[in-house]
Amino acid sequence: MSEPLLEVKRLKTYFPIKKGLLNRTTGYVKAVDDVSITIRPGETFGLVGESGSGKSTVGRTIVRLTDKTDGQVLFKGADLHALSPQDIRRIRPRLQLIFQDPYSSLNPRIRIGDAIGEALLDHGLSDAGNVRDQVKEILEACGLSVAHIDRFPHEFSGGQRQRIGIARALVLNPDLIIADEPVSALDVSIQAQIINLFKRQQQQRGLSYLFISHDLSVVEHLCNRIGVMYLGSMVETASRDDLFRNPLHPYTKALLSAVPLPIPKLKRERIVLQGDIPSPVNPPAGCKFHTRCPWAQEVCSQQVPEYRNAGSDHWVACHLV
Repeated sequence: MSEPLLEVKRLKTYFPIKKGLLNRTTGYVKAVDDVSITIRPGETFGLVGESGSGKSTVGRTIVRLTDKTDGQVLFKGADLHALSPQDIRRIRPRLQLIFQDPYSSLNPRIRIGDAIGEALLDHGLSDAGNVRDQVKEILEACGLSVAHIDRFPHEFSGGQRQRIGIARALVLNPDLIIADEPVSALDVSIQAQIINLFKRQQQQRGLSYLFISHDLSVVEHLCNRIGVMYLGSMVETASRDDLFRNPLHPYTKALLSAVPLPIPKLKRERIVLQGDIPSPVNPPAGCKFHTRCPWAQEVCSQQVPEYRNAGSDHWVACHLV
């Protein structure tokens, strides 16, 4: 088995809550609380969960857009959060992030050719004489016309702007792309085009992805392994086939029960969770999910479940398993 490309070990990201005239810290928002992920070369790891579960914060912490509180982020064996600014700058082309909102991530005053090509110049990966040709090549690879190179972001549709975001990441020829909800705001037909683009580029370039999404049907189509997050913590990790065939955690079962079936006549027991997701400022004691779990027992409110291997590299944090 190949060595891991990315290892996230017991990652924690807390945001302080400041109050009063003295701006004192009165608590913390525990956005990411003890998350571990391993991604190997050529693999796509899907990270799923409700809004507010901490998925996007994991992605932003990995690339150091957000500082970690504890844990390690190892990329090709190097601890990203321990590197100097000069060293992290050298690694950045190998590790790219595609943002959730393709419009706000683009400067409205910069033509897309310049937006895509500026990183090549900034990192010394191309010179001014060749960068335009490289931008045209990546635009065509992403399903855009070379005639688009001198247009501004507002002249494109949502799907086209997402392709621009993908092109901006791919032009640096990275090893790993973190895609944060890249298709959530797009029509279904455009979603299919973007997903096929991801798969095609992976086959051609040997890319690895951390694919962050709340849409399990998209994740099933694209990912090799899947991790399920709830309230900042990982509750289950397994291969795609194992997770969809035999979900172990009650939260995973509830998420899967909401996925529409391709054949309307088929029926699946629908698990409707009661209440809202608790606040990450003051998460419940014991298992964080016990306040909404239909099968919760007394032990669930008293002890934090161990995150353990239930067999065949299928990890779960649940007292009931």
